[in-house]
This record gives sequence, structure tokens and C-alpha cells, in this order.
Amino acid sequence: MSNLKPLKSALVWLAVLLGVALAMPNFLTKEQADALPSWLPHRQVALGLDLQGGSHFMLQASREDILAERLEAVTNDVGKALRDADIAYFGLSGEGQLISLRVRDRAKLPTARAALAPLMAPVETGGLVSDEVTELAFDSAEADDLIRLRLSDEGIDYRMSQALAQTMDVVRRRIAEVGVADPLIQRRGDDRLIVQVPGLADPQRLKDLLSQRARVSFQMLNVAVPVEQAVEAQPPAGSEVLYSFDDPPIPYLVEKTRLLSGEDFTAAQPDIDATSAEASVAIKLTPAATGRVAALQAKGADQKVAIILDDQVVAAPTLAAAVKGDTAIITADLPEEGATDLAALVRTGPLPATLTVVEERTVGPGVGDDAIGDGLKAGFIAAVAVAVSMIFFYGVFGIFAVAALAVNLILIIAALSLTGATLTLPGIAAIILTIGVAVDSNVLIYERIREEARGGQPLVQSVNKGFARAFSSLFDANLTMLIAGAILFYLGSGPVRGFAVTLAIGSFTTLFTAYTITRRIAKAWLRGWKAQHLPKGIRTGRFSDLDIRFMAIRNPVFIVMAALSVASVLLLASLGLNLGVDFKGGSIIELESKAGNVDIADLRVRLDELNLGEVQVQHLGSGNDVLVRVPSQEAGDNAEQTAIGVIRAELSDEYAFKRVEVVGPVVSGELTRAGTIGLAVSFAAILLYVWLRFEWRFALGAIIATLHDVLLTIGFLVITGIEFNLGSIAAVLTIVGYSLNDTVVIYDRIRENLGRYKKMPLSVLIDASINQTLSRTILTALTTVLALAALYLFGGGLIRSFSVTLLFGVIVGTISSIYIAGPILILFRKRTDHFQGGENSSGPGAGAAQTAKGSV
Repeated sequence: MSNLKPLKSALVWLAVLLGVALAMPNFLTKEQADALPSWLPHRQVALGLDLQGGSHFMLQASREDILAERLEAVTNDVGKALRDADIAYFGLSGEGQLISLRVRDRAKLPTARAALAPLMAPVETGGLVSDEVTELAFDSAEADDLIRLRLSDEGIDYRMSQALAQTMDVVRRRIAEVGVADPLIQRRGDDRLIVQVPGLADPQRLKDLLSQRARVSFQMLNVAVPVEQAVEAQPPAGSEVLYSFDDPPIPYLVEKTRLLSGEDFTAAQPDIDATSAEASVAIKLTPAATGRVAALQAKGADQKVAIILDDQVVAAPTLAAAVKGDTAIITADLPEEGATDLAALVRTGPLPATLTVVEERTVGPGVGDDAIGDGLKAGFIAAVAVAVSMIFFYGVFGIFAVAALAVNLILIIAALSLTGATLTLPGIAAIILTIGVAVDSNVLIYERIREEARGGQPLVQSVNKGFARAFSSLFDANLTMLIAGAILFYLGSGPVRGFAVTLAIGSFTTLFTAYTITRRIAKAWLRGWKAQHLPKGIRTGRFSDLDIRFMAIRNPVFIVMAALSVASVLLLASLGLNLGVDFKGGSIIELESKAGNVDIADLRVRLDELNLGEVQVQHLGSGNDVLVRVPSQEAGDNAEQTAIGVIRAELSDEYAFKRVEVVGPVVSGELTRAGTIGLAVSFAAILLYVWLRFEWRFALGAIIATLHDVLLTIGFLVITGIEFNLGSIAAVLTIVGYSLNDTVVIYDRIRENLGRYKKMPLSVLIDASINQTLSRTILTALTTVLALAALYLFGGGLIRSFSVTLLFGVIVGTISSIYIAGPILILFRKRTDHFQGGENSSGPGAGAAQTAKGSV
């Protein structure tokens, strides 16, 4: 094995060098990174929209549109099949997924069913694994007079999948129309798309383009019947009544047959009339369409034609005015920008189904720049504070820890660059949190080394044993963080996923750097300096020399903590959490006044006049910035977007929209379910690991202590009124991991001492174990609190509530690992004789504790 040590060391340092190379482009400008030699990495960390500005949309395609069009198409196919077979029928109609008809001659029922049988043929779905889908099937018995056919759910799903693939192409073309390159478009589920557009200057225009289906057609007017008669009675066969965009709308009787539609258009451009200054859209036609229109014009150019956009009449000019040669002209009361957008819609083609924006998160570029600056400032201050603390308490060993921490940060950046994972604002928070938590690994190791050295062993052996004995605790701590991060990534979305990815990467890099890098630096120091004793700069011994009798006051403290947990439950039941838009729907808008300080009273009055419900307005930071909360409109996802559009129209001249978050009722319900499941699954997975890792009494103690921390954190959120959103779930799960980490470290020492001191009173043994790990507990809490404090003070308003929640949870978790986890073991000891020895089976408690401390 000794022959492999040089190879292992070489691989470790090679990994570090590779990390430095991968991370290096991030410390250069984009131009400098692109200018690097081709054999060097060029990729920089992809910044989330909350850091570079842009918009995130979740679009839902209408299944009803697909079903309606499929129902109409199949109904027409049924009628044609029967006519081709010379079978008379009546009552052909479709509703929902059912199509029904009756055959006039009952004797021809078998023939009719045979004529319809080809429509039931399975369809090849294609793809890597070829499969067949039956879209249509008989829904009535052969002897029934009424023939019923049903569209299958599988068939609609297949058509929906096809439509979503086509929708992605149309969406990509429409985004290109607003001048944005490299959008991210992904499918999400069976009927949704995720669209992320960086650097978007006008999100409202893009939403308007994406939310219009844009089915443009030219259809002849039916003038044989007065339109009023068609409205009051039944439109003639082959015709339908459509209405204009006017207020009040004007009815038109139009023929269903389309004279011109999307497949007849080859190009479209906005056009401005030089004399009237009216905007119009000129559409180039295919030769076949040009010939078809010319033949109709020859019969009478004064015939009226309806220009239809998404089943509404835009205009009704004469055929001669509507089509001139090979160009169709849409003339309407359009502003210049409206003509430009309509031309863009015609060029990009119609959407297969209507898209609804069910979730929107838009951040202005200035906000992203501020977020990066605040995040870097908070990270720098946190790193400096942690480095100073480690060097102060550990001297040269502290310098080793700082070096390992620097490598840790470089490897995190390298991993983000290599994988293409997106760094979000919560991701920066995860890095800062990693700074605080990663130090815990070094503290665990150093305290083990210090304890081994106190036993009189040579320093080299003390270092080796310290690293070996600390590994299980290191592994447990980082695995619990990894579990929380993995489940957050699976169930989360957007920035929460960014937090989860960075947290998971940090778990790996922390374990690697703390155990591997720090070990090699320490061994190199031992060889170089021939050290025989620990450095004099280590000052943590004073903590373990305190010999605090924690368990002497366990009962009153336990009762107080339990009472606070019960109070948190009662507060949650009576007051409830201040749920954010993620969980109850609605909108959040961050505005910046263009003319100085905001008049809150005037802004409230103006927003109240829009009749959008109980709109809340509050100052945010400077006097120029305000936060507007708009309640859920309770009329579907379109209503949420309509409300944002109304607010933009009212305030856009005087305010800059820095940030917009809109969550529709469907998404908010899904996020609530996903958040609840995520918390439950993460909690269960972490605790299951602890249960398997420890004897069941320890596991139960860890469960109770962690549950206490979660309840107190929720109570804190209720009392403070901090908004509970997706970031809050990430904070709670991080607190779960931190609390368990703290408890596991103490339990590891208790379990070890139980094997060594079989006759020591349990309360004394627990006190000894806590004192032995007290320096680690204090230093880890201190460095984590310093990092979170920096995040709270300098990280910006967007993550302030996140960081203060974590700050509270870390403090509570530190206390509970002593005064909840410890007393639970004593409580179970009184009920069972599992632990060897009794409370009175050895000498005085203090002496036993000192013996334990001196022996380790």
C-alpha cells in the first residue's frame, strides 16, 4: 500500500490543478477568457437570471385547444368516410371526447362501422422506442342505433406531445423576433415549457408575443343571410358568427372555409402608408394562394373578406383591398409597434395551442449587478471573518484550514463551470454557508488531533489518528447536506435548484479538501519542521477545560425548550405563516421611482383604483424603491398576467420595474405540494440515515432534537412575519442538516465513551462528551454565525430573510444538540437498562468527567 501513496498524492494535486484551470476563466473578463489558448478551459460559470437580469417564464399549453381541434378534425373525417361509402347519416356531433351520429338505414350499420374502421388504425409514435397509439375507438355496441366513438386519452397525450415540440420551435422563433440570443427552452411535464431569456429589456412585449396563438386567416363574408338573423337563430351550414375586437364587439357572418391561412404565407413585414401614416402588415403569398385569390377576384373584386386573428375579426375590407397581386394586406387601427408585432407573429407561424404564462420571475439587469456586488462583498467579508477566527484559535493549523478553504471555493467554482450548472443568488448564499460549515470539518479534525496529543502520543500518530477518527463525523455531516440538496433539486425550481446544486457540490468538495488537502498540508508541515509538539497558537483547550455540568440544569431547560416548541405549534395553528406568492399565488413587484422618493399614499390610491384586491405597498431600502404585493386574482392564470399588464400601463412612465414575480394558482398549488413533500421526504431520508447509522435510541434523540429546531424556526417565522417562500424551505432543510450534524458529532463522542467507561453515570458521561466536543461546537457555531451575519448585513435585501432564518436556526440547533439530544438519552435510560452501569455505579460525577477528559 505504501507504494501507492505517491500516486494518490499525485492524483490529489492533479485534481487541485485541474480545478484551478477550470476556475481560472471566471476571474477574467469574457473577452480575456475567449482569448485563452484553445487547450485551456474557456467556460465560465453560468449566471442565473437573478444575477444577470432577464426573465423566467413557465408556459402552459392548452390541452383544451388540442382536444377541440382533434375533435373537429375527427368529426370531419367521420363524415367524409361515411359520404365516401355512400351511407346517409344525421346528428353528427362532437362533445368532449365523444363523437356520435345515427345512420338513416339501420341495415347499413355494419357497413358504416366497417367504413369507420380505418380511422381506428394505430399511429406510430416514432422516437427511440417505436410504439403505437390508438387515438379513436368505438364507444357503442355493434347493435346500437347510435354510433359513438371516443378519442382516447393516450391519443390526446400523443397529440399534446407533438404540439409541445412544435410549440418549442415557434417560441424560439418569436423570442428571436425581440432580438434575444441563446434563450433556454425546456419541456417540463406533459404540457409546459420553461423559457429563460437573459438580458430581456421588455418582458411584457415578449409575453404578449408568446400568449397569442396567432392563427391568421382570410375568410369570405356570407352576405346571403343577415348577420342579426344568424346571431338570433342558427348560422347557415358552412358558416359561423365571429366578433370583432371593438367595444362593443361587432358580429360578422363568415364562411368556415379559409381562403388564406398560415400555410399560404411566405413572409410578412410591417408597412406604413406614406399619406395616411396608418400602419399595416404586408404578407407575401405562395403562387398557389395568389392564383386562388386571383380567380375569385375575377368573379367580383368588391366581395367582402374577413381578416381573422385567433377567432376574432381584425378588419373586413373588400377582396380587392385585402389582396393586391401576391401580397395580402392587413389594414386595421394598429399602432406602429402593433403592426411590427403582428408581422412577427405571422412570420413565426401560429402556435399549435394557446400558451398561458403560469409563472413569471423577471429581474432587471441593474438588480442582477447589485446582487452580484452584494454577494461578492458578503462572501469576502465572511471569508475574512472565518479566516481570522481560525488563525486566532489554531495558529498555523488555522492557516492550513484557510488554505483548504480557498481550495474548496476554487473547486466549487470549477465544478459549476465544468457541469454548466447555473449559479443563482441563493447559490451564492450556499457558497457563503459552505464557508461557515466547511470550517467545521477542520475543527473536528484539529480537536481530535489535540485530544490525541494530550494522551502523550507522538505528534505524527496523533495527526494520523485525528484524521482517521474524525472521518465518520465528516462523512455523516456532509452526507446529510447532500441528501437535503438532492431532494431540494428534484422537487425545487429556479433559484432553489441553484441553492441545492451549490450545496451538494459544496458537500463533496468540503469532504475532499478537509480530509485530503488539509491532511497533506499537515503532513508536509510535520516533515518539513520536524515538529514533535502541537503549535503553541492553538487556543481551544480552554473550552474543554471549562468542565461545564450541562446536565445539572437539563430538566428546566428541557421544559422551556419543549414549551417553546408547543408554543410554536399553537402560533402556527392560530396565526399561520405569512405565505409568499410561491404558495398562495399572486404577484410581487419591485419598483424604483424615476423622480426621487416615492409617495406611498399616492401609490396606494392609484393601485386601489385598479380594483386588484388588497394591494400592499411598502418601502424597500432607499426612498426610491418600493415593494408591491398583489393578491391572487382568483380567476385563473391569465388574470394574474392581466393584473401585471394593468399595473405596467398605469406606472411604467414613472417607475422602473426592477423585479416581477408572478405565480398563478395552479403553480402555487403545485409548489405547496412539492414543498411539503420535499420537506417531509428530506426529513425522512436524513433521519433514516441517522437511524441506520446509530442505535435506535440515539436516532430517536436526533429526531426529537431536529424536530424541535424545525418547530422553533417555524415559530420564529410566524412571530416575525417573514415571508415563507421557496427560499424558506431551503433554509429549513439546511437547518435540519446543520442541527443533525451538531447532534451526530456529540452522539459519536457519547457512543465512543459508552464503550470506554461502562460504569460512569450517564449524565456525567454526557457532560464529559459535550465538554470534549465543546470547542468544536462553539467554533463551528461562531464561524457559521459570522458567515450568515455577513450574508444578512451585506448580501442585499433579496436574501436577507433567508439568512436571518438560517441564523436563528443555527443558534437554536446548537442549543438543542446539548439540551434536547442529551436529556433524551437520559430519559430513555430511566426506562430501560440498555446502557451498562447506573447513575450511582461509579464515583463522583466531576471526577469521572475529569478522568474521561484526561484519558482521551
